Amino acid sequence: MSIIYNCRHCGHTIGKLEQKVIDASSLGFDQLSKSEKEEMIHYDSNGDIQINTICENCEQALGQHPNYHELDFFIQ
Repeated sequence: MSIIYNCRHCGHTIGKLEQKVIDASSLGFDQLSKSEKEEMIHYDSNGDIQINTICENCEQALGQHPNYHELDFFIQ
């Protein structure tokens, strides 16, 4: 089973963890609300977990251009 972190804006794979046993609290999943979990965490049929987050480049772009927060997608 893998935990794969992807940027929700540009689709870049940020990182991948290979784990046989996962402790959700050590990854901070227990700190998320139910709606945040539904938005960010997706389970693949092969057992992998896909986590939608933001990469450093997109975070920097959002910081430099706050109006991008209004857009559903700011990367074309």
